[in-house]
Amino acid sequence: MSTASANRSSKNSAERVNAYDALGPRMKDLLDDERDVVAAMANFSALLMETFGWHWIGFYRVVGAELVLGPFQGPVACSRIGFGKGVCGTAWNEERTIVVPNVEEYPGHIACSPHSRSEIVVPIRDHDGRVAAVLDIDSSTLDDFGTVDVHALETLCEVLQPLFE
Repeated sequence: MSTASANRSSKNSAERVNAYDALGPRMKDLLDDERDVVAAMANFSALLMETFGWHWIGFYRVVGAELVLGPFQGPVACSRIGFGKGVCGTAWNEERTIVVPNVEEYPGHIACSPHSRSEIVVPIRDHDGRVAAVLDIDSSTLDDFGTVDVHALETLCEVLQPLFE
């Protein structure tokens, strides 16, 4: 499936499910022998961008009391986000995946790009079960993420968990 067709497909369509199904084995093969978390996050975000072509895909790592920008694909991004701030900080604080259908309607949304219209943020835990990072994906399409994305992205992120100490 081309990036364009995957990106145009509706959030719960069979095309998107098929794209995730094909992505799983590719992601596992790509990261199977990787021991460096930064390299893994870089290729993880690149493979998602190659597959779906969303506006911005990347990671924020927990460093002390804030999230610090990690590997990403897309335009320049916010470098630091406080605990409980914006969608990323809230996902970290609440330790759960958050889907925002329209970022303009999300109280406290941190606008890094005017092209971001919807967002999904998935927490990633370390060996001790603490949130160590978040996967942040912004789409230029309103209401682009649904339950298919939540389940698939949470499952894909599990491959990164062993790399966080």
